[in-house]
Amino acid sequence: MKFFAVFLHAVEGVSIALESIRANKGRAALTILGVAVGVFVVVALSSVVRGVNESFARDVAAAGPNSFFVYRRPLTPFQSCDPSDPSSCPERRNPAITNDEASGIASLSSIYAVTQHVAGGNTFKYKDRSLSAGVEYYSTNWTDVDGGDIFPGRSFTLAEYNTAAQVVIVNDKLAQSLFGDSDPIDKMITIDGHPFQVIGLYHYTASPMGTPTSAGGGDSPKAIVPLETGRRHMNLWVRGNNLIVRPRDGVNVTDATDEVTAFLRAHRGLRPRDRTNFAVVTQDKLLETYNKLFGTFFVVGLALSSVGLLVGGIGVIAIMMISVTERTREIGVRKALGATRLTILWQFLVEAVTLTAFGAAVGLVLGFGTTVLVRTVWPSIPASTPLSSIVSALAASAVTGVIFGMLPAVRAARLDPVAALRYE
Repeated sequence: MKFFAVFLHAVEGVSIALESIRANKGRAALTILGVAVGVFVVVALSSVVRGVNESFARDVAAAGPNSFFVYRRPLTPFQSCDPSDPSSCPERRNPAITNDEASGIASLSSIYAVTQHVAGGNTFKYKDRSLSAGVEYYSTNWTDVDGGDIFPGRSFTLAEYNTAAQVVIVNDKLAQSLFGDSDPIDKMITIDGHPFQVIGLYHYTASPMGTPTSAGGGDSPKAIVPLETGRRHMNLWVRGNNLIVRPRDGVNVTDATDEVTAFLRAHRGLRPRDRTNFAVVTQDKLLETYNKLFGTFFVVGLALSSVGLLVGGIGVIAIMMISVTERTREIGVRKALGATRLTILWQFLVEAVTLTAFGAAVGLVLGFGTTVLVRTVWPSIPASTPLSSIVSALAASAVTGVIFGMLPAVRAARLDPVAALRYE
């Protein structure tokens, strides 16, 4: 019976809240809008972040589940260096990774393949069409550590690599931009004014973020060019050379990274007390660095969400205070008929939570709509709304209603019944 009575009070509070919304449309809209913005930001941002995380992880894992990377310098987001103090960032003086080092790593017993890679950006032109796009400069065996597919056409050969042949493989987006629906194979294009022959069409829907050293996102217009061609003809900055290393099947990634680290330290003549002047980065470390970088944007989103909830909370106080004033006589009558302070307090808190629940519902609908839009426009982002975000958003709206509705509810509960009955 007690539960039934509480339920009836809750239903009554909801109905009174709905009536209050109809009577005060402007103030109610402000409250609902503020809460809706807060919930929308949480749901939409968490959905997009989850989708981008999944696509980024897939992009990194394309080289193979145990593959890792060798960089000239560590990946240190948000690190600031003092130009006047060389000791502030000693890794800036690290030597570049060389062809001999790449060949030496490839000869290790635990390593299946090593691909050299440098990312850049160039201007592409075909007839009257021109655009800027990213370029991935690779050594010949890049297909051993890549999850994409080339069809029609082919990759460049070892002979073409050694002779710095001016051949290029374009991805779907770049081919569509330059050639439309026509066959790109064997067409001649210019890259920064240099003639190149298209020999292959590359298919891979990857993360729009790309890896930290890639030439932009995987779903943007990009091309693949032999690294030696870039060095001889494109004025490529070869100090940005990095390696993608794939261990042999059955080799533990820790054992492989330890062997590569030992080889590079020995090849560079580093003594035990000398610092390591290169970086061996596993996929877990790369994802950790990425999450740290992207987490900053998520924190900004949560701050915006808090502002929306604050606006909604202020609206709750305003509309509930007005509601208490307008219903002072009603409160007096209810108290005269035996209603307790707790009953009055409960009623007004239910009204406040109902207001914020409306805002949460609107925010959830907008958030789900954004998730569907992102998945439609960017198929490479498998955006999805995690259940935890939905629960968090609803809980935040309810807490906002309780916290900001408490002051008007307490004021209503403390009204003297005699004075309330006399109120005009």
